[in-house]
Amino acid sequence: MDAIALLQHDHREVEQLFRQFEKLTERAHRSKQKIVMKVIRELAIHAAIEEMLFYPAVRTAALKTDVRALKEAADTVLESLEEHHVVKWTLSELEKMDPEDERFDAKFKVLMESVRHHVEEEQDDLFPKARRLLGKDLLEELGERMEKAKRIAPTRPHPRAPDQPPGNLVAGTVAAVMDRAKDMMRGGVVDRAKDMVRGGVDRLSRRAGQERDADA
Repeated sequence: MDAIALLQHDHREVEQLFRQFEKLTERAHRSKQKIVMKVIRELAIHAAIEEMLFYPAVRTAALKTDVRALKEAADTVLESLEEHHVVKWTLSELEKMDPEDERFDAKFKVLMESVRHHVEEEQDDLFPKARRLLGKDLLEELGERMEKAKRIAPTRPHPRAPDQPPGNLVAGTVAAVMDRAKDMMRGGVVDRAKDMVRGGVDRLSRRAGQERDADA
C-alpha cells in the first residue's frame, strides 16, 4: 500500500467512527466515550506518521520543483501542520472530559468539522500534488515506512511537542513509549508496561535516528 492509499484508509476509518458517534442517542454516554477514545488513538497515530514521514517528504520535493502549481504544496503542508495542532489540542481536552459534561458532544462535533475539512483539503489538493511530486516508487517505499512507524507512534495527542523533524522524531518516540505504557496499564498489564518504559526509549530512539538518517 502506498503512502497516500494508507492515509486515505485512515481517513475512512475515522469517518466511520464519526458516523457511529452521530447515530448514538443523547444519553449513550459510555458508547460515546468509547468511540471518542478510539478516535483519539487513530488520529494521534495518523498525525504522527504524517508529521514524521509524509509531510517532510512532500515539502522537500515541493521546494525543489520548478513547477509553480506543485511548489504550493510546501505551503499546504505548513497549513496542515497548523490544522493538526488545533486538532491535537481538542483531542487532549476530550481525553480529560467526562462524557456527561454538557460540552462533550459540542466539542466532539467541532472536532469532526475540523477533521473533515482537513481531510477534504488533503484529498482534493495535497494528495494529487504529492502523487506527482513523489512518484509511484517513492510513495510505495514511504507507505512501507509509515506502516512500520504506526507500530511505534504516539497513541495520544501531544500538542506541545514538536511537529517537524528532527524534533518530532525524538519527542515522538519518547511520547510513544509513555503512551503505550499507559495503554498497557489501563489494560492491567502493569509489569509489561514498566519494562517497556525502561527499555523502550533507547530502542525507539535508535529507530528514529535511522529514519532521520534515511531522510537526510
